[in-house]
Amino acid sequence: MTDEGLGWYGVRCVFRWIGYENKPYEERITLWRATSLTHAIELAGREARGYAHDHGFEYLDFAQAYALDAGEIGSGTEVFSLLRDSYLKPDSYLDSYFDTGGEHQTS
Repeated sequence: MTDEGLGWYGVRCVFRWIGYENKPYEERITLWRATSLTHAIELAGREARGYAHDHGFEYLDFAQAYALDAGEIGSGTEVFSLLRDSYLKPDSYLDSYFDTGGEHQTS
């Protein structure tokens, strides 16, 4: 937290690109100066609704926040982290959540 009572927060919001083939989902992480996780989610939600409106996307009203443990933002600063319990083995876990074959990414 800074002297102004504001900290840095990373917030992940989820969207659906409704006007595009296959209607892909987008996970988008933005950084916010806020007084709390709740405040960061409120700020990000407002911005997310505008982002969705401006691009013809659907905001799924899903946001997850992460409080950055950094006094200064710079190279290598962790901006988001999420822990998930799973009984899946590593390859199955990655295939289920991150490498389904439907991602728009390069190798």
